[in-house]
Amino acid sequence: MNRSFNALGVDIGGTKVAAGVVRFPEGIIHAQRTIPTQAFRGGIAVLDDVESLARSLAAEADRSGTPVEGIGLGLCELVSPQGRILSANAIDWQNLPVAERLGSIAPTMIDADVRAAARAEALFGAGKPFRQFLYVTVGTGIASCLMLDGTPFMGARGATGTMASSPLSIPCGNCGHINRRTLEELAAGPALVARYNALHPGGARSGQDVMSAAASGDPDAIFVVRSAGEALESAVGWLVNVLDPEAVIIGGGLGLSEGLFWDEFIAATRNHIWSDVHRDLPILRAGTGPEAGFIGAAAAAWQNEARKS
Repeated sequence: MNRSFNALGVDIGGTKVAAGVVRFPEGIIHAQRTIPTQAFRGGIAVLDDVESLARSLAAEADRSGTPVEGIGLGLCELVSPQGRILSANAIDWQNLPVAERLGSIAPTMIDADVRAAARAEALFGAGKPFRQFLYVTVGTGIASCLMLDGTPFMGARGATGTMASSPLSIPCGNCGHINRRTLEELAAGPALVARYNALHPGGARSGQDVMSAAASGDPDAIFVVRSAGEALESAVGWLVNVLDPEAVIIGGGLGLSEGLFWDEFIAATRNHIWSDVHRDLPILRAGTGPEAGFIGAAAAAWQNEARKS
C-alpha cells in the first residue's frame, strides 16, 4: 500500500481497554483513550463500552481529517487465525457479534492481544532489528508470542501463547510438599496482590503496590516479587531453550517495571538457558510501552488492507 492508512486499534485487557487512532506506515498516534474493562458486568456490557469508545474516537478522527478506514481488536482470549474468539476466560465474547458491531464503523478484524503487542514491537519497538523474537507480556495476565519475519506464529488453531496456564509443580522449601500452581497464579499482577495480602490483609491493591513495597525494603514484598520473577524466568528460559529466538522482549504493566522484579528476572533467566550459544541473547523491555496493544491491533487492520491492494 503506497498511501497513508488510518486505523483504530483497541486493546481489551482484563483491567483496562486502551484505544487509539494510528496512522500508517509511520505509526503516528492521533488520538487515544483508556477506560476500565469491568468484565464482571458481562460480555455484552463490555462490548457496549468498546463500541461506544470506538465510535467516539472515530468521530474525533473524522473531525480532525483522519477518518478511520479499519479497526483492529486485540483481545485477552484465544483467537483463531480467522479471527474467531475461542475462549471466554476473561471476557465472554464467544457468541457475541463483535466484528459485526464494530464493523458498522469500519471493517474490523480480531486478534489475540499478545499477538497485537508483539506486532507493534516488530514494527516500531525493540523487536525491529530482529527477524525472530519471543515477546512475553506480564500484567493482569501472562502470555507469549513468537514473531517470525514480522508475523506472529499462531499455530494450527490460534491457541499459542498460553505459557502461563499450565500447572507447575513447586516443592515447598520447608516441608517438601508439592504445590501445583500456574505461572499466572504466581507472577501475574493479581497473583502478587493475593500473595502479599495473604501476609498483610488489605496491604496492596495492585501489582505495582507490591513492587513499591519491595523497593522500600518490605521483606514479605521482596519474597513475593523475587519468587514471581524466578517463576517467570524459568518459563521464559525453557522457551528460549526450545525456540532459540534472537531476542526476548518483555512488555505489559509489570513487565515494564524496573527494580527487583526485572533484575531477578534477567539474572535467573540466563541461568535457566542451557546452551552457551544463546545464554547472552538480548532480553529487552518493550519499546512501544503501554500503547503496544492498540498500536499492534491497528497495525493488523492496516496490514490486512495492504494485502488486498
